Amino acid sequence: MRRQEPAPARSACAPGVRIGAWAVMDETEFWELIDGSRETAGGDPEEQAGLLVEWLLDCDPETVLDFARHFESRYNRAYRWDLWGAAWVLLNGASDDAFDFFRCWLIGQGREVFEGALHDPDSLADLLGDFDEEIDGDGEDLGYAADEAYEQLTGTVAPDLGLAPAPAEPEGTPLDLENDRVLARRYPRLWDRFRA
Repeated sequence: MRRQEPAPARSACAPGVRIGAWAVMDETEFWELIDGSRETAGGDPEEQAGLLVEWLLDCDPETVLDFARHFESRYNRAYRWDLWGAAWVLLNGASDDAFDFFRCWLIGQGREVFEGALHDPDSLADLLGDFDEEIDGDGEDLGYAADEAYEQLTGTVAPDLGLAPAPAEPEGTPLDLENDRVLARRYPRLWDRFRA
């Protein structure tokens, strides 16, 4: 009879989120951290980023890098013309930097909103609740949460994550972002809700 090994211990990395001690952070655990931090922060992206740093400091450095890989891969997936157009409508214009920060914010909205926006960017009109132009749409600090936690844990800068490089140009068909008629036709629900 074979001796049964004990199950790996599971450590808490954030309130309500359990990470396997011998496994990488999986997609569900990643989204639980995102959702829990957003809800606790009341939707404020700066507070959410601060909470993520705080919670990630309770993890081991490899888990923090796993979180960073999940975040970065989704950030790169969202580098698309159709999402840039949606951001342009929501924010009444979106420079390169503003679109970068928008993608971080979009991840911070959770799996349902993020995946819904990738499937149909115009669906953001229905997926988003209240939208405060003063704080929503800009998640710059969220993009740095894992780096900050890793540096505090180890005293060093995070290593290369081993992911494919980000695309040089957004994926998809370019849009004339400064043409209101094009945007209104491409994003009718977003246009009606946020720009009409």
